[in-house]
Amino acid sequence: MNNFDFKNPTKIIFGKDTIKNIKEEIPADAKVLLLYGGGSIKKNGIYEQVKTALADVDVTEFGGIPANPEYAKLMDALTVIKDENITYLLAVGGGSVIDGTKFLSAAAVYDGETPWDILTKNIRTEKGMPFGTVLTLPATGSEMNSGAVITREETKEKLAMGGPGLFPVFSILDPQVITSIPKRQLVNGLTDAFTHVLEQYMTYPVGALLQDRFAESILQTLIEIAPKVLEDPTDYKAASNFMWSCTMALNGLIQKGVPTDWAVHAIGHELTALFGIDHARTLAVIAPSHYKFNFEDKKEKLAQYAERIWGITEGSTDDKAYEAITKTEAFFNNLGIDTKLSDYTKEYEGTAEKIAQRFTDRGWTGLGEHQTLSPERVEKIVKMAY
Repeated sequence: MNNFDFKNPTKIIFGKDTIKNIKEEIPADAKVLLLYGGGSIKKNGIYEQVKTALADVDVTEFGGIPANPEYAKLMDALTVIKDENITYLLAVGGGSVIDGTKFLSAAAVYDGETPWDILTKNIRTEKGMPFGTVLTLPATGSEMNSGAVITREETKEKLAMGGPGLFPVFSILDPQVITSIPKRQLVNGLTDAFTHVLEQYMTYPVGALLQDRFAESILQTLIEIAPKVLEDPTDYKAASNFMWSCTMALNGLIQKGVPTDWAVHAIGHELTALFGIDHARTLAVIAPSHYKFNFEDKKEKLAQYAERIWGITEGSTDDKAYEAITKTEAFFNNLGIDTKLSDYTKEYEGTAEKIAQRFTDRGWTGLGEHQTLSPERVEKIVKMAY
């Protein structure tokens, strides 16, 4: 197992009817900016619960953060923060709203030329404006980590940011919120969380026995509860396991002491930026091709995954590893996720070359757990996913 440091300061408040606890977590004298997305929280009762809990708090609202948090929209929110002398942020939404709030947390205290530098220059935020979250869509784990991804429409870019100052102070996780989530978004959440685990697990063995089993337990749980969640979102047992699995998939725990990949995400972000494809679906498009292309580097973990997750015990290491890729793609398909780029756009020709050039321009010359995945190799992986 590799050396590691681990600190996660986010307070999790988990369970039924916990939204009312917001009032105990935000300072009484705070000037709060309440951030949310397209307004679904006003239809499902969550908005009313939040407003009731904040009845005695000075609150300004900012809605309309899109599914891929857009830089221009967030800059409008930054203006509100400065004009209204906001001191505390509250994200009520899924990963996009929370990611957007993290950007605002960093931008509010940034004294450089332009907040876009935070993303393009990989500036780590050591201390941002404090914020909390009320999770409404399990998927990204953003409610308990310090990372975010922001989109800029004018340049067709989707870039990551982070730093120790971007952990939420608290996050409220009430599994009952999933009852109003459309099936497409539930499917995306399951796929996103599943792939988050794979990015931290599907590399090569380093003797991290407990870390492997943490990761495998999340994968097993997602496979078990997926059909239950999709059939009946009011099943609280399934909903609670779904929500906690998504959080545990990316709160930093399972990546400690092990090599991690994240090339699937880097490539997938480009597909979202170029074509507007749902983030989770881009991961399902790229992951199978990525594993096939990097088969020799990953086959030991693929075979272990085949045995422990899919019960495949017959055949050679290569046989089991290949079957594991097939099983993974079938899992996505069974959820209703297409796994070829041509399923989403007929204008895919030239995409591989464009992504490779973008990576070259950014200096991203070595992705993956071995940092050997060059733009030329990325181009081949994307073509395999056509």
